[in-house]
Amino acid sequence: MRTEIPEIPKVAKQLPLIVVPCLNEAEHIAPLLTQLARMTNQIGGRVVVVDGGSTDGTWEIVSAIAERDSRISRLDNPRRIQSAAINLAVAEDRGVSSHLIRVDAHCRYPDDYCARLLAEMDRSGADSVAVSMIAEGKRGVEALNAMVQNSTVGNGGSRHRMRSEGQFVDHGHHALIRLDAFRAVGGYDPSFSHNEDAELDFRLRRNGYRIWLAADPVITYIPRRSFGALARQYFNYGRGRARTMLKHATPPQLRQTKVMMVLPAVVLSALTSVHWIFAVPAALWLGFCIASGVILAVRHRRAWLALTSVSAMLMHVAWSVGFWRQILGSLFAVASAAPLGDVR
Repeated sequence: MRTEIPEIPKVAKQLPLIVVPCLNEAEHIAPLLTQLARMTNQIGGRVVVVDGGSTDGTWEIVSAIAERDSRISRLDNPRRIQSAAINLAVAEDRGVSSHLIRVDAHCRYPDDYCARLLAEMDRSGADSVAVSMIAEGKRGVEALNAMVQNSTVGNGGSRHRMRSEGQFVDHGHHALIRLDAFRAVGGYDPSFSHNEDAELDFRLRRNGYRIWLAADPVITYIPRRSFGALARQYFNYGRGRARTMLKHATPPQLRQTKVMMVLPAVVLSALTSVHWIFAVPAALWLGFCIASGVILAVRHRRAWLALTSVSAMLMHVAWSVGFWRQILGSLFAVASAAPLGDVR
C-alpha cells in the first residue's frame, strides 16, 4: 500500500460530501467510518451514512460513532435502496458541498482514497471519476465468487472490473462526481434499485459530461458468501440493465447480449427430444463455463477452483432470467394498458 499522500488539488479545498449508503453492514461499518474520518483530515468535508433500515445493529453502531465525531452524521432512508439514499444525502446537503464521493460499505479502500480521487479529477478535467473494483474472497463460496468476478467469464471484459491504465469511459464504478453535474442531470433515478450508476452515466454522457476511469486508486470488493445471495444479486443486475435499456431505448452491448441469450438457450434445450440441434446453444454455454473453471484451476494450480464454473453458471442464468423478467414484464404491462380496438 502506498504511504505517500498526493498533493491535494484545488477542488479538495472545498467541502466534499462523502456518502455511505448501507443496509445491514454491521460487520464493516465501524472500521470503514474510522478510515473515512482519517480521510477527512486530509481533504476536509463530512461523512453521511444513509441507512436503509438495518436490523443487524448497523444503525446503533453509526449512531454511537456520530455522537463522538461531528464530521459523521446519519440519515434514515425509508426507501431502502442506494439510489434514493444518495439523492437524500445530496438534498440534505443544501448546496454546501461541491463534490460527491460515493463509498459503498461492502468494499475496502486505500487510506488515501478520497485524496487520490480528487487528484485524478484535477488531472483529467473529468466531471466524474470512476474506479476499478477487484473482488477478493477469503474462503469457500466467497473465494469462488471472487475468482469468477475477476475473470472474463464473470465480468465479460467490463473495464472497471479489471485494472485500468486510465481512460475516458462510458461507465465505471461510481466514486467521485461534481455535484453541479449530478444535480444538472437530476441525480440518480430513485426507482432503480440496481444499475442506477450505469443509468446515471448514460444521462451524464448525453449531456456532455465526461467520465474518467482512474488507474489509481483501485478498491477491493467483498463478494457474496453464498450461491443463493449471488443468484439474487445477479438477477437484480439483469433487471436493472434491462430497465436502463428500456428507459433510454439503447441496444445491449455484445458482452450483455451473450449473457441475455443464456435463458433462451436453456429453454430451447427442452426441445432436444424433437431434435438434438436444439441442445447445441446450451451445450456450448455449459462447455464454456466448465472450461473456464478448469483453466482457472490449472492457472492457479488449485483444483478446487474448477468449481468456479458453478458460480459462473449461476451468475449467467440469474442475470438472464432477471433481464427477461423485466423485458417481458414491461411488454406485458404496455400491452395490458393499450386500449382495445373497436369491435363491431
